[in-house]
Amino acid sequence: MSSAMHCKNQRPPFHILIALLNFSLKFIPSARAALIFAAMPLMTIALGAILGHERFTWSKTIGVLLTMAGVGFAVGEKATQWAGEASEWIGELAVFGSTLSGAFCSVLYRPYLQKYPTLPISAFAMLASIGFLAVLAAGEGFFNSLPQFTGIGWLAVVFIGVNSGIGYYLWLWALNHTSPTKVTVFLALSPVTAAILGSLLLGENISMMSFLGLVLVALGLWIAHLSRSSPREVC
Repeated sequence: MSSAMHCKNQRPPFHILIALLNFSLKFIPSARAALIFAAMPLMTIALGAILGHERFTWSKTIGVLLTMAGVGFAVGEKATQWAGEASEWIGELAVFGSTLSGAFCSVLYRPYLQKYPTLPISAFAMLASIGFLAVLAAGEGFFNSLPQFTGIGWLAVVFIGVNSGIGYYLWLWALNHTSPTKVTVFLALSPVTAAILGSLLLGENISMMSFLGLVLVALGLWIAHLSRSSPREVC
């Protein structure tokens, strides 16, 4: 099989990422899920090097490890709290699967993005996600009756949907212009940003640990982007 056909047959499983991540939150706290999910850039480095899509560099690896440490400080004790449920390992395994799926997406999308425009790929990928999630939702009785949301609930759904679409498009656009690791490493900003927004909008306190986490994330991002080598394409 030629390399062109090999690339054509690769199917980045983005819908699996969404399903597993949402499923995991039924068993573990969101802080622990965020901490496990922060390992995606490290997985991306490994997969990119194994598949020959990206060159391994120490600066990116050290930067990724620093951002992971920053996320650990940002989420703090919430990530290590154990509710005593024997089923928590299911949630942890689901997040790990979601993280691995995201790493595959980040690496395998690049050949598509170099061949096709970003917007159509975003639309088709999200459409595939909707179809996949609809099957799972049907198993939970979603289509037995109309959703009973309040006005605020519908606004929240629309807000999340629109921002998810915009964020996903920007993620794919970035993947088309730089290496997968340099894109996914910015995921470490998510829990830090959540802590800042929680302070501004909900009056939550920002601890010294969270501030240290922000510093480590910023330092990790800077070190990860010291490498100027471009990814090696094999497809």
